[in-house]
Amino acid sequence: MTLGLAALVKKRHSSQKVRGECRRILTDTERDLIRLANEPQFDRWRSQVERTGGCENPIYLSGWSTRYDRKGHPVSRYDTTGEPGGRIAVRCGNRRKSQCEPCSYLHSGDSYQIIRTGIGGGKGTPETVNGHPQVFVTLTAPSFGAVHRAGSGPCRNSTPQRVCPHGRSSGCSLRHVEGDERIGSALCQECYDYSGHVLWHAHAGELWNRTIRNIRRLIADAAGLKRNELADHVRLTFAKVAEYQKRGAVHFHAVMRLDGPSGPSTPPPAWATAELLERAVKGARASTTVPLRASSAIGHRVFTWGRQIDVRDLSGSAGGDVTAETVAGYLAKYVSKSVGDAGGVDSRIRGYEEIRCASASPHIRALMGACWRLGSLAEFSELRLRAWAHTLGFRGHVLTKSPAFSTTYGRLREIRAEYARAKAGESLTLGGVLKLSVWRYVGRGYSPAEREVAAGVREDIEENRRMRRVGLE
Repeated sequence: MTLGLAALVKKRHSSQKVRGECRRILTDTERDLIRLANEPQFDRWRSQVERTGGCENPIYLSGWSTRYDRKGHPVSRYDTTGEPGGRIAVRCGNRRKSQCEPCSYLHSGDSYQIIRTGIGGGKGTPETVNGHPQVFVTLTAPSFGAVHRAGSGPCRNSTPQRVCPHGRSSGCSLRHVEGDERIGSALCQECYDYSGHVLWHAHAGELWNRTIRNIRRLIADAAGLKRNELADHVRLTFAKVAEYQKRGAVHFHAVMRLDGPSGPSTPPPAWATAELLERAVKGARASTTVPLRASSAIGHRVFTWGRQIDVRDLSGSAGGDVTAETVAGYLAKYVSKSVGDAGGVDSRIRGYEEIRCASASPHIRALMGACWRLGSLAEFSELRLRAWAHTLGFRGHVLTKSPAFSTTYGRLREIRAEYARAKAGESLTLGGVLKLSVWRYVGRGYSPAEREVAAGVREDIEENRRMRRVGLE
């Protein structure tokens, strides 16, 4: 049901008598649409939906905000009293495309700017960083067992006689195409190390932190410096994005950069090259380990990175076709994804019964089940595996970065707010302005008719984007 249909329904059912007769044959959504279209502040409500970009699950707030100049005199005041229902709609801000496409689009755009400006400069980061040594790194999780995989040839070559200890074939002669639900699932669930998989996830953050420390150590050793002297000559910064593979294992994509002792504004010494950084990354990947806390149920384990690693030079023109824009676009698309894109769920698990009934593959349910079982053990209480069962034990943020790498999400939001105020004709030269606000949460989401109108708004916005892209080509 589009907004045009809402206007048509409003016109055709202006009579109270006709509306009463039609309610006997209209659906609940159509009745709600008639109610919405006849609201006195319908146009203002629709403008709120447009301002949120058609957010699929908006949050409603009531309250006020007042801006004061340096002398304490009020400059402007906003109050929700005159808004529809005495409330204002704001974006839900969910980064996951599966939860809210408009907000994930905005979040991905901000992530793109964070990566791009860290590689090529801009928005407060000096453009000279483009000439600093930089590498694009991919670090993977180790193998926890054989899984089905996509490709142009057979999934896994094996002779018919080769079987696993549980009597299942150790190979697969099928050719799995993209979209096949078997891709990423274990050939034998009894052979697959589900406990090791989720515990590796729980320690992936510490593994990354130790890897960064080891990279710095190896750079200092190569330069003949003491480790506490490295920051006086060169600084390592990075931005990292986590991605779930089809097998439900996280791997990391990262851009790493070497700056001078004062950060992005100063070049590193001549000996700090991209080649040196690449050697340090590869050396740290091979040598970094995280031991598991002793457990009678699991035994002794040491967590490492997978054998696969990819390191590419991004310094200046050395990257070739791998430009700041292509890398930023490549990483930004993963920010809007989640474990749901690997066949999992995007909401927290409250009980084991939810795992059994989850709309997920048997492989993913087995990983969530491993989190639930291990989460009951006292030695793993700090890992909070049950709380993070829906993410398969991984507790990290989808994007993390060094403070000096580039701009921030907060700064990008400020830029958008400044642009919106300028577009609305508000003054941006009110230096020293104090802003006081009081807001209260009053609800979220849409009624059936509101959801249909918001869907129409989203379609219009996407069509406008498509037309702009066509105009630029």
